[in-house]
Amino acid sequence: MSRVPGWLGRLGEELSRMGERLDERRAEAEREDGGHDPAPDIAPHAHDAARASAHMTAEAPRVPVTGPEHGGGDHVPPPPAYAPAIAARPDPVAAVPWGMRVAAEAGWRLLVLAGALWVLMKVISAVQLVVYAFVAAMLITALLQPTVARLRRHGVPRGLATALTAILGFVIMGLVGWFVVWQVQENIDNLSDQIQDGIDELRRWLLNSPFHVTESQINDIAKSLRDAVGANTDQITSAGLEGVTVIVEALTGILLTVFSTLFLLYDGRRIWEWTTRLVPAQARPGIAGAGPRAWRTLTAYVRGTVIVALIDAIFIGLGIFFLGVPMAVPLAVFIFLFAFIPLVGAVISGALAVVVALVTQGVFTAVMTLAVVLAVQQIEGHILQPFILGRAVRVHPLAVVLSVAAGGLVNGIGGAVVAVPLVAVTNTVVGYLRAHSREAALRQAPAPHGASAIDVAPVDPTAGKT
Repeated sequence: MSRVPGWLGRLGEELSRMGERLDERRAEAEREDGGHDPAPDIAPHAHDAARASAHMTAEAPRVPVTGPEHGGGDHVPPPPAYAPAIAARPDPVAAVPWGMRVAAEAGWRLLVLAGALWVLMKVISAVQLVVYAFVAAMLITALLQPTVARLRRHGVPRGLATALTAILGFVIMGLVGWFVVWQVQENIDNLSDQIQDGIDELRRWLLNSPFHVTESQINDIAKSLRDAVGANTDQITSAGLEGVTVIVEALTGILLTVFSTLFLLYDGRRIWEWTTRLVPAQARPGIAGAGPRAWRTLTAYVRGTVIVALIDAIFIGLGIFFLGVPMAVPLAVFIFLFAFIPLVGAVISGALAVVVALVTQGVFTAVMTLAVVLAVQQIEGHILQPFILGRAVRVHPLAVVLSVAAGGLVNGIGGAVVAVPLVAVTNTVVGYLRAHSREAALRQAPAPHGASAIDVAPVDPTAGKT
């Protein structure tokens, strides 16, 4: 019993020393926190419990607890001096170089556009006949529409003006096609005899030429040609059978072209107004303004091409007629038709005339025919096209070559015919939309200090054309 008070005394002294050390640590932590207000006093019984629990953790380092509930706010104490320095990882977006980010942004947009273009080409190839018929109708409408407008200005009703123009146009085109077929049928027998004579003359010329061509080599070439024809007899026969399908498709396309042309001539403006309603409202003013300008470009291109092709056909036809080349008139018609294929059509039609002159009239006549073709084509390229087509459809020669090549690779002759007017119309539309966006930006921008709205010069909508 005598030892119990001594044990209690030592326990009290130990608890007192632990409380003092705890107070010292709390004061030291408050000094490190920058003088924040200490936590409110704890009730006496809670204070005794805290001293009792602190005896278990007296030797453990104290980690200050901060937060609203502890009176520390949002302040976080700095790490101790002995803590290792760890560099913060940068944001992944900031770690990517700027050029790579720009390339990635442009790349995925180009992929989306390429995918949309691929789908569009697949759709066009699935309905190729309809697309060709509608494009042909638009080209014919661009050629005939000025005549309808002229008749309307003279007081002719719209339906009657459309009917007269369409009937006259299709009758002229039908007569041209009938004349070509008639001329070929009338001269085919004479032409075959002349071709045979020309081949014999060419054979004699090769034997006596400085190329040292022998009789056996010519016979080997002839035998190879006969073998090639005999080996492909089945393909030629199947092509002849497929010709019936081609004729049916051609007739269907002609009917679609005729009906489309009639409705475009009669109701083209309302069709265009309905089409603009499919465009979002914000882009509708720009599209509505670009449409008439694109149509004027297409009209100028078609009319100019027809005039240039007619001049080429007349002068080249007269030249080969006076040189004595057979079928001069059908060849002139072929030159007129092939002139609608820029660059390539002139080369093909000129080469056809030179070949016919070579096999029928000899080398001298062929050289003279080549001189006539080149002279007319040079006049066309340097005088006629810049003067007749003018600035309305001015397209860079490189763009013409690339567009014709791309159109020919995609859809053959039809693609080559459509390529250049498509590029010309696209150039006009892009130039107008660029000018329209600049004008809209100027209208929305506030006027400079001291200037009125009339001081801002308007933008020419036709600016930007090349």
